[in-house]
Amino acid sequence: MRLIGLDPGLRRTGWGIIDAEGNRLRHVDCGVVAVAASGPLADRLAELFRGLGAVLDRYAPEAAAVEESFVNRNAASTLKLGLACGVVLLTPAERGLPVYEYPANLIKKSVVGFGHAEKRQVALMVRKLLPGTVAVADAADALAVAICHAHHARSARAWASRVVGTEARR
Repeated sequence: MRLIGLDPGLRRTGWGIIDAEGNRLRHVDCGVVAVAASGPLADRLAELFRGLGAVLDRYAPEAAAVEESFVNRNAASTLKLGLACGVVLLTPAERGLPVYEYPANLIKKSVVGFGHAEKRQVALMVRKLLPGTVAVADAADALAVAICHAHHARSARAWASRVVGTEARR
């Protein structure tokens, strides 16, 4: 299954594409959609939408996983991040992809084993789990989101098959 992980940001949204087959994960590509730092907000959001759309069109993932946004002390920054998150959620959903959200602590715990891991630790584990990966911070975070989803989706499928198997035996 081809997955895209997304780390939302208004100026830099990280993206990472992996192929997940059973326990095997393979790095496909990663990068950042960079948006102008100034200009009308609507134009910047449209630029983000088009950039993510181009990535989705190029790699044709089957599902998208997004890091949930967090609230910080600066209300204006939080609002702008929320708008960017809306675009990041909308873009794959508009193309018919299932979209899953994960909190940052769960992503870190899934990849590093510790929910309060530092960015450096996350990037190091991404490189260990996906050998040959060279990713900048935002792209490494996006790959971590994709890895988290791959692990959780595999577990959900295993549980679902057990429940179905149990019901069939009744």
